[in-house]
Amino acid sequence: MGDNTQDEEVLKQIEREVRMREGASKLLAACSRREQALEASKSLLTCNARILALLSQLQKMRKAQILQRVGRRPSEDVLPCLGKISLSDLRIPLMWKDSEYFKNKGELQRCAVFCLLQCGTEIHDTDLVMVDRTLTDICFEGTIIFSKEVGPDFQLRVELYSSCVVEYFSPGAIGPRRVSCLGATVGSSSGKKIRAAFESAAVCGSSGGNSGPGSVLPPLSPDLSALGLKYNLLAHTTLRIEHVQEGFKTHDLSLAATEDNPFWLPLYGSMCCCLVAQPLCMIHPIISGQLEVKLGEDLNCCENVYGVLRGQNLLCYKNEEDLESEEKPLLVIPIRKDSVVCVSESDPAHCQSICISTKHHGEDVTYTLTTHTPEDGKRWNEAISQHVFNMSQWKQCCDHLMKIETQSSRKAIPVKQGSLYHEIVTPPSPGEGLVVPDLSVEIRTLLSSYYKER
Repeated sequence: MGDNTQDEEVLKQIEREVRMREGASKLLAACSRREQALEASKSLLTCNARILALLSQLQKMRKAQILQRVGRRPSEDVLPCLGKISLSDLRIPLMWKDSEYFKNKGELQRCAVFCLLQCGTEIHDTDLVMVDRTLTDICFEGTIIFSKEVGPDFQLRVELYSSCVVEYFSPGAIGPRRVSCLGATVGSSSGKKIRAAFESAAVCGSSGGNSGPGSVLPPLSPDLSALGLKYNLLAHTTLRIEHVQEGFKTHDLSLAATEDNPFWLPLYGSMCCCLVAQPLCMIHPIISGQLEVKLGEDLNCCENVYGVLRGQNLLCYKNEEDLESEEKPLLVIPIRKDSVVCVSESDPAHCQSICISTKHHGEDVTYTLTTHTPEDGKRWNEAISQHVFNMSQWKQCCDHLMKIETQSSRKAIPVKQGSLYHEIVTPPSPGEGLVVPDLSVEIRTLLSSYYKER
């Protein structure tokens, strides 16, 4: 994919998020119920985070393009394969005081909370959960599967946001704005709105402490603080490859707020979840073809087999038909992350030999593979060496193939035709209703001012 094509894709994603953000702002201004406003405010915060992530990606792409133009090529080091990750069964325990939980004393505080999960430019948000002292754990059901493949150096940031929910909600506070917001079109002022979206996202991304994407009021939105709709960062953590383990595990949280904050919840300082990683080298077969395997000490004693490198094994069948019929392999050669692969040229006139030294049942064992042509020998050597390197980088994720639950993280809610959100966010079809102008030129102009080459 060329540089221009990559830029176009990122620009389209930014444009989509800007439109979604503007639609969520209008929806928030038109909300007559607190639950609707909480969801709309959450959407604004999520859009802010996605815009920031996309801007950061675009900046990295521009820097790489500049380095390439001045003759500095990217590193040609061997890179590990990519993989898929997912997070499920997210639980955050609470630590209420005895007088609050057991004796039911004090004011009943209610907070709306959700989690934002970011890995690279891909960002997911959980469902909204209402929390009070009757709950001992904040539970986010379902599985979140990241669609973009990542390397073993991935960083999955989990942020917990909270908003203190007041017992009253006055839609009249934003009523006068409703007609003007719903009736507005994306016209000549769209550039200002996009700029405001970018600047708002940039400010909230550079803030620290209690500030987060939810701490900056978006354009076209009412006073969220007065309505008890402002989300604040309560806690966060970053998960890496060392946190990938089979089953339900506990991870430390870093608190970003204190007890005197109205959105505060008594956290234990930890969260529990199931983090799964699937390296691609463990999912698909790496290489297959004809090989000769040395079965004894005699170099001339070789068995002609059909080999398939898959997972932690090189499976050797009598022929390809046995593989297709799922027959038991003739020989299984273990391939581990600490295996040593080298090429022997002792008899180059006859064939290329690949020596694989590995541990089998606690003992050091060396297997010798031979190919009929130097080209095949190079191909097999590169494939096996790369596979060993991939496993060494993905570490415990390659001990066995972890399972990613394919069930949806949340139930799909069909959008009713003519609903408020549908009317605001979804651009009308050509020739139907109001025409939304193309914002690509305005976005390019704004982005060029952000990342002007110096």
